[in-house]
Amino acid sequence: MKGIILAGGLGTRLYPSTRVISKQLMCLYNKPMIYYPLSVLMIAGITEILIITNNESNIANFQELLGDGSGLGLQISYQTQEKPRGLADAFIVGEKFIGTSPVCLILGDNFFYGDEFFSTLSYRNLFNNGCRVFAYKVEHPENYGVIEFSPNDCKVLSIEEKPREPKSHYALTGIYFFDKTCVEKAKAVEPSSRGELEIVDVIKNTWRKVAVRFRH
Repeated sequence: MKGIILAGGLGTRLYPSTRVISKQLMCLYNKPMIYYPLSVLMIAGITEILIITNNESNIANFQELLGDGSGLGLQISYQTQEKPRGLADAFIVGEKFIGTSPVCLILGDNFFYGDEFFSTLSYRNLFNNGCRVFAYKVEHPENYGVIEFSPNDCKVLSIEEKPREPKSHYALTGIYFFDKTCVEKAKAVEPSSRGELEIVDVIKNTWRKVAVRFRH
């Protein structure tokens, strides 16, 4: 399995700090933010990692910090995303990197914690087929991708991106496991009304093999 960290975006909500440095290189507590998603992939046993960012100057900064990853026992490569086209575009940008491997996509500005979460990652062999996503209960689900599932067996009933009338309070978190078909499925996705390739549409194309982990 390979890993992709999506570390693009303009970080406009953190201006003016992010005018000179990528949001993912800013410190959260005692280390740059990029270290947190990187550590999640490492805990999952993933050593081949692609970092996607939005311009060459950001790549230079990431390389200054992480190099080729050999100091961490990793193989890290870098690519740019020409413009923000949605999370699913990461699979298209990283097509050559992914090859025929399953892949874990994680957002570079998300922070995950909890024993249950990390213990689940140790069973990464479960993530080699179809799609696996994680959900978390939030107060304002309309700001996220929302999962509706049956109350008894947690069967996924629907997934919607930022719905006006959410069917549940369970939101997709910024980590997704897909099998090797993710590239072809991302290419088949049409841009949404926001002009983006939505990750929920790729998930829907893997509908029969979706599993959800959530915390109450």
